[in-house]
Amino acid sequence: MKLDGKTALVAGGGRGIGRAVVLALARAGAQVAIADILKDNAEAVRDEIQQMGQKALALRVDLTKRAEVENSVQEAISRFGSLDILVNSAGWDRLEPFIESNEETWEKILAVNFKSVLHTTKAVLPHMISRGRGKIINIGSDAGRVGSTWEAVYAGAKGAVIAFSKTIAREVARHKINVNVVCPGLTDTPLLEAIQSRSAETGRLIEAITKATPFRRVAQPEEIAEAVVFFASPAADFITGQTLSVSGGLTMV
Repeated sequence: MKLDGKTALVAGGGRGIGRAVVLALARAGAQVAIADILKDNAEAVRDEIQQMGQKALALRVDLTKRAEVENSVQEAISRFGSLDILVNSAGWDRLEPFIESNEETWEKILAVNFKSVLHTTKAVLPHMISRGRGKIINIGSDAGRVGSTWEAVYAGAKGAVIAFSKTIAREVARHKINVNVVCPGLTDTPLLEAIQSRSAETGRLIEAITKATPFRRVAQPEEIAEAVVFFASPAADFITGQTLSVSGGLTMV
């Protein structure tokens, strides 16, 4: 699946699934802008891409701040001349019973997982509409499809991403813009490691979910990235408003 001549912006591309997506897009031939709140991470991934011989741009941006997102999108367009692909991969979670959670945690989960998607989509769509084409791929979660113990607000935010994506897909189809969602299950990322090590209870919960997965393991970030590349490629030109689970069979609905 070749993406030669295409340009992409990956929100949250500095580590985990986002980093894997950035590298997979670059290997497929795309130029990539990496937008991440951690500048060092974004620059490290940029350097990896440049070692491949591809063009890349590192952008330090707080994706929960609309003005910063708009500036980063304009910078990417200015540098590359156009923007063909947007991938929203930023994510954050804290496993805990909802009754024990607080509003500060809710706000952060909603801002990082859902509001950032609103910001990037709003910033990118006018450009894509003016060009009459584009691909938007949002990273959801199987938690947003079926729910997940101790992830009530996170599941709600990812469910919102799925519903939002389907609605935008309907609104912009006439402009030949595709909007799809990739829903991972548990994936081997720094976030999962942090969650798993937070307490004995969270460790046991992650272990239980892993055992409930038919393949009996968590995903590797590269496995999620390949699904993103598919949606970004010409092979998916007639696919929009769809949700693809990459979760080892954890959910089958």
